[in-house]
Amino acid sequence: MTRRTYWIYFALGIGVTLLVAHFQTTPGYMDADYYFATGTRLAAGDGFSEPFLWNYLDQPAGLPHPSHGYWMPLASILAALSIIFTKEFSFVGARLSFILVAGLVPPLTVWLSYLISARKDYALLAGWLAVLPGFYLAYMGTTDTFGLNMLFGGFWMALAALWTSPTPTLKKNINQHWLSLALGGVSGIMHLARADGILWLGMSILTLILRPKKTLDKPGIKLRGLYQGILLCLIGYFAIMVPWFIRNLIVFGAPLSPAGTRTLWLTDYDEIFTFPPDVLTPARWLSSGWQAIFRARWTALGQNLQSCLAVQGQIFLAPLILVGLWKLRADPVVRLGALAWVMILFLMTLVFPFVGWRGGFFHSGAALQPLFWAAAPVGLEVVVGWGARVRRWQRSQALSFFRFGLVGLALLLTVLTASRRVLGDQPTQPIWNQSAEVYLQLDAALDEMGALPEDVVLVNNPPGYYATTGRSALAIPDGDMEIALQPALLYGIRYMLLESNHPVGLNEHYLEPRDSPGWRYLGTVEGVRIYEIAQLR
Repeated sequence: MTRRTYWIYFALGIGVTLLVAHFQTTPGYMDADYYFATGTRLAAGDGFSEPFLWNYLDQPAGLPHPSHGYWMPLASILAALSIIFTKEFSFVGARLSFILVAGLVPPLTVWLSYLISARKDYALLAGWLAVLPGFYLAYMGTTDTFGLNMLFGGFWMALAALWTSPTPTLKKNINQHWLSLALGGVSGIMHLARADGILWLGMSILTLILRPKKTLDKPGIKLRGLYQGILLCLIGYFAIMVPWFIRNLIVFGAPLSPAGTRTLWLTDYDEIFTFPPDVLTPARWLSSGWQAIFRARWTALGQNLQSCLAVQGQIFLAPLILVGLWKLRADPVVRLGALAWVMILFLMTLVFPFVGWRGGFFHSGAALQPLFWAAAPVGLEVVVGWGARVRRWQRSQALSFFRFGLVGLALLLTVLTASRRVLGDQPTQPIWNQSAEVYLQLDAALDEMGALPEDVVLVNNPPGYYATTGRSALAIPDGDMEIALQPALLYGIRYMLLESNHPVGLNEHYLEPRDSPGWRYLGTVEGVRIYEIAQLR
């Protein structure tokens, strides 16, 4: 593969992402809002802190609160670097790095495909599939971890291919010590991007153990080399993660925040917003009954497999990916990738079923996407070969036809899904930005009602409200009006903005807004009910 080829695919990746990003003037949803808001504070010199709370899992003392107690910081760091580089404290400035990351995914996929197959035609087709990533495109240019997972997941696969390949030409100029160190470093970066990224450290150690027999030396030297490789891998990992562990020890008293472990004991997704969080215990989880526990995981499995088919497999690619992976099953990298996918599915189905099917699997699975795109052309070749034998297809003509067809289908699916998610029914008013526009109108209404700049609100998306208006906000807790009053009084909150997406316990006060003990109904703006805490008057 030539450098020119990689540059072309980089340009294509950038271009397609920019086409969609043109209509995205805001981060778009809470995860991306969070990384943008905390990245902005980092760039401004406010450190890892957040003047909002989107959950109460680590029992926060107040505002500002130490940030990234639940999500990992890499996306925020990347947003901050973009802002510092562009000197633009806006979403446009923050997302520059993410667009560049999106551009790097197609050439990386080309490289990975060529490492696995040594076929230029396979690699070029895989690159086109990465340029047109279907459901993922809407999220590639915003401040989230999808592109990061694809980039470093694909890079990890490429490193694993270099390590496990028995072909001497692939290893001729590669220093094995540096390769071990790089595997650990990439694992650390993936952990810094997402909490479940720690799985890749285990995968890296397993990769070092799977060094091909053809490249092994004498047993004693082999064992010593393995120990050295694992040590260097750990050094690479901890070189990335130790600063973050130290920060967490200072702030939370542990290398990792305790917030994430409480999600082990959820019996419903909305309980992630429970207040107070100390009710989320193993005993309470067990008391829900084994039938409910099993049902939650069965539902998560079904939802995650649907996500695998529709998102990772892009529907039409799924059979080809499976056939291609099976054809390549002897390749250690494919086996490692399959194992990593199973581990992610296990984690997001059995351990964290609610956060898993509500987005965790969608995010984490992106790390395997370059491998899946690399497998699809192999699967196509197998299918065409079957057609040539059984249906008497002209092999070369059929391959050309189906390759163009795959790219065409990828283009069609990408356009449909991106336009639906970003533009909606009115292209002149993209649905992607509507939430932020509503928040601006709500904040203007609060100002007219006499709200002071320091007044805090309860709202559905606190990072998004802060990122849009600059006003501190906290999440509406799971429960009724009485429960919502507890964090409001504890943290000095004055207003609650009740949107159509609200806890079930507040449904009555959304459908029929009225005063209630502790709350005064002030009015409705853009379908949002505005309540004020009566005790503060």
